[in-house]
Amino acid sequence: MPYTQEDRLIALAGVYQCALCVRTVALKGHVDISLMEPCLFSLFQTDSDTVAAVFGEPGSLIPGVRALAGQFSGKQVRNPRDLELTRYVLALLKLERLLARRPDLVKSLAEGIESARAKLNHFSMLHPNLLAHLADLYIHTAGEIPPRILVRGESRHLENPDNQNRIRALLLAGIRSAWLWNQVGGNRWKILFWRRRLLQAVEEYLRRYRH
Repeated sequence: MPYTQEDRLIALAGVYQCALCVRTVALKGHVDISLMEPCLFSLFQTDSDTVAAVFGEPGSLIPGVRALAGQFSGKQVRNPRDLELTRYVLALLKLERLLARRPDLVKSLAEGIESARAKLNHFSMLHPNLLAHLADLYIHTAGEIPPRILVRGESRHLENPDNQNRIRALLLAGIRSAWLWNQVGGNRWKILFWRRRLLQAVEEYLRRYRH
């Protein structure tokens, strides 16, 4: 099916929102549920009718879209240019491509997601038990592929087991968004080539959904 520039924006903004959540947890020890939930929601969407539906409610990626805009333009769009955030995004895009070359790990990942889906009958999406399952799934799939993504932050937050699970679950969600970005025709080079068009899509997205 043909994809629009907004589809590509949404997929890449999903990567940015996951990276933004990872950085926030690492630095502050917590992250707003409204930022984190669309990221985790995407892990369980395998047959959505639209790219936007992968992340749930319309406008749920406003933080990720603003973060992307800040990185692309360098303007103060709530999240100014941040090299650490860019590092996470590029690492997730690279890791997804490396993971795609490992059909054994892809199969394990798919099976693990189905197992996690069954847990949704008993736990909420942000329940510690489900996050622990997703974190373990990340460790035994993407986490086995070098080089590992190095998360920097406050040691007191990074040493907290619950935060470790949040970060790994979010990294897994970031890989899912990176896969979607590739599916809609994106790659690392097209981030540069489509920069102007993506910024135009940012303006339209924010005009439609910001409150």
